[in-house]
Amino acid sequence: MLVLILIATFVACASTHKQESTGDYVDDSVITTKVKAQLAADDFLKSFQISVETYKGTVQLSGFVSSQKAVYKAEEIARSVKGVKSVKNDLIVK
Repeated sequence: MLVLILIATFVACASTHKQESTGDYVDDSVITTKVKAQLAADDFLKSFQISVETYKGTVQLSGFVSSQKAVYKAEEIARSVKGVKSVKNDLIVK
């Protein structure tokens, strides 16, 4: 009985294609927080409302910016954060 409970526990915590494990979720939350902090600290980008979401190490940037330079700069900052595997840049120049 104890063995079955342990197996069920490990299976429930395992990552699937559609669901993150608890560890993955925490890692993604840390990455999102770090990217947001660096974007807010950048004098050029802090005036823009850039949304940041992370899933399994892939950061998605979305929102509106005033120039292509801002698009590139935001992506560069996101890529510089430790743990980021890729960046999906959906920023729109308005």
